[in-house]
Amino acid sequence: MSSSERDNMIIELKNMVVPELRNKRFKGSFPHFRRISEDKIDLITFQFDRYGGGFVVEVGVCPPEGFTQSWGEKVPPYKVTVHDIDDRLRLKQNDGQWFRYDVDVENIYEHVAKDVLNHLYEAEEYWDKKGK
Repeated sequence: MSSSERDNMIIELKNMVVPELRNKRFKGSFPHFRRISEDKIDLITFQFDRYGGGFVVEVGVCPPEGFTQSWGEKVPPYKVTVHDIDDRLRLKQNDGQWFRYDVDVENIYEHVAKDVLNHLYEAEEYWDKKGK
């Protein structure tokens, strides 16, 4: 997989998925986004396979003041990412977890971005459950 294929996938995610995250009040820049509310921070991040061809979408929740690492380092609300916390969920748990764009399908980048959108309900369910 070439980096241009990854770049094409990122472009499609920015065109299709990021606007939906913005509609849901998420702030941040690709690949890390957060939605800060009075009682929690909802987190979502995109992590690409170092060998190319796929990525995972991970979500998490932390307190509204941010997160304190086990060694005491405080990560402020506007910097915290899914990678900072231990309790997280990968979208597509039941489908193998990876969103793959290294398959020979017409309009693969659009197809995969739509697949991400179709799995965002899993994130909303997780955030709702963890926010209680």
